[in-house]
Amino acid sequence: MLHARTDFLSGGAPSHGEAAPGDHLQTLYHWWLVGHQLEHGRAPWLDPYSFRPEAKAQENFPGWPFGFLFWPVSAVFGLVVGWNLVQLLVYALAGLVACAWLRELGLPRGPALAGGLAFAIAPYRVEQSVGHLLGPISVLLPLALWAFERARRGSGWWSVLSAAALASIPLSGQVHLALGAIPFFLAYALVRAPRRWPQALACIAAAVGAGILVRQAVIVSSTQEGGRSLDEVSLYSARWSDFVTRHVDHGRSEQFVFIGRVTPLIAIAGLALLLRARRFGLAALIGLGALVPILLALGTRIPLYGMLWHAFPPFRFPRVPERLLPIACLCIAALVALAVARARTVAVAALAIAVLFVDLHARVYGRSFADKANAAYAALPNHTRGRLLELPVFDPGVHYGSAYLWYDTRVHLQRPGGYSTTAPKTAKSTARRLERLNCGDWSGNAAAVLDRLGVEWIAFHRGLFVKNSAVPDTTYFAWQGLVRHGWAAEEASGVVWMFGRRPGPPQSLPEPDRQRAFFCQGWYGPMPPVRGRFMSEEHAPFWVYGSGTLRLSFAPSTLPRTFTVNGRPQPGPLLRLGRAAWHVITVDVPRLVPYRKKRVGLLLRGLLTCPSSGSPSPRTGSCP
Repeated sequence: MLHARTDFLSGGAPSHGEAAPGDHLQTLYHWWLVGHQLEHGRAPWLDPYSFRPEAKAQENFPGWPFGFLFWPVSAVFGLVVGWNLVQLLVYALAGLVACAWLRELGLPRGPALAGGLAFAIAPYRVEQSVGHLLGPISVLLPLALWAFERARRGSGWWSVLSAAALASIPLSGQVHLALGAIPFFLAYALVRAPRRWPQALACIAAAVGAGILVRQAVIVSSTQEGGRSLDEVSLYSARWSDFVTRHVDHGRSEQFVFIGRVTPLIAIAGLALLLRARRFGLAALIGLGALVPILLALGTRIPLYGMLWHAFPPFRFPRVPERLLPIACLCIAALVALAVARARTVAVAALAIAVLFVDLHARVYGRSFADKANAAYAALPNHTRGRLLELPVFDPGVHYGSAYLWYDTRVHLQRPGGYSTTAPKTAKSTARRLERLNCGDWSGNAAAVLDRLGVEWIAFHRGLFVKNSAVPDTTYFAWQGLVRHGWAAEEASGVVWMFGRRPGPPQSLPEPDRQRAFFCQGWYGPMPPVRGRFMSEEHAPFWVYGSGTLRLSFAPSTLPRTFTVNGRPQPGPLLRLGRAAWHVITVDVPRLVPYRKKRVGLLLRGLLTCPSSGSPSPRTGSCP
């Protein structure tokens, strides 16, 4: 909290000199867009900047509804402090709304406060509030239940709020949560007020309609149009031990499903009290509401998820089976409140609150560097024309692209890239075409592609090349490619450099070891006991330093292959390099073939540089 003015309250990912990537930047961007669009008299549900011009303006469903809260807060305090304040406000809102719902169930104030706290600080909900929208959006479920209870006792207009809250869950893009929230709400309404089934069905219809709208507008024709495989689900499936593990493994943050150690026992006591009071309907509803999401969080580790995946088509789209756990968090909180209410004393309620703070504590927050200066982006002239490309280029579903969304709140330019797991198919194909620029590979007439896209500026994020599993550290070669094709750094005072087509001051980067070959995206790493490197994509570049000729040695394969040297086709496998310098070599095959549960291209066994007369080379041998 000491750094709340300068850094984001988020997951604390490393930054390497620029804004730390993370889902918090994606969420902030969606919220920021709402106010930005309204201030310019444009539709707040559209993103006019991402994936352009290959795709139309994207729907900004994640901006609903909290973008309307973030707008005034960020206008007063700025984006960084505004984000941190809204984080705290949403926690308060979660506790208050859950408490209000429990009060409508007839619970005293103390137990209701304990239940509200149990929901607000439920570790899974907290983890999904660090940057993901699931945490904040989960507040809408108790809001819908509270408004439904109010409608039972008062004006029917409360049903409008209930329907709006329930429909806002899928409308915000959290369709996986909606798959559980909608049937849970229907069951709740039938248990609590069976005679009000018309109002309940109206709420359900609004939520289903919102889900269909999101599906048709976003999912259809996106990269996820065909859904997810069970193999993808298995990667994110929780283990039984995860439910009692307090430590957050940042490599498995989606599987962080800690529910406490004492809290579940209190909840079981609350369930027993419901059964003892013969409130079987409510006991079954809340008990199953807690149990079913917990079981589904195990994903493919139990047969239930696979059965649902095959029988219920909407379950084929989510890849993270834990997304229904906010329902379990709310039900556990309700059972805790019911157990505490049995004592009927303030002291017990106060003790329960203290126990919840201790039992549900988990350290998931950290400092995420914001890079508020934005020197490179700030250097762009006002009303700049053209589009902006950011390097390294990432697949639209890779979270490192979230860093660009933060910088793009400063410069409002259309860009071919973006960050979304439901990006348009055209955006994904464009990203794959441009990813080769990350390694300075401009083969295939990449310059003409940039011209067609209308790119006038390239932001070169050197920090995102460092220790990044999504892209090799090929900073030097990406820079070499830009310089060779007429781009110059017009602002290079920090880690982010802004390149334009106008001449700029000369820049330099440390040259890599000339004794090594540097492999770009498109190659697997070592795969013992195999000697050499397999191609992982149909197009695979690498860099070598040398002169004369380069002989490539491959394992036997029937795959046809083509080669280029510095963008010019050559027959190969004996390639002419020319003068002593760094050279980019590309190998292309028409398809990949199966090998050890992977798909591979050619296996490169070795490289042999044969220098021209008088030109030293690090790789010498018996040359033809």
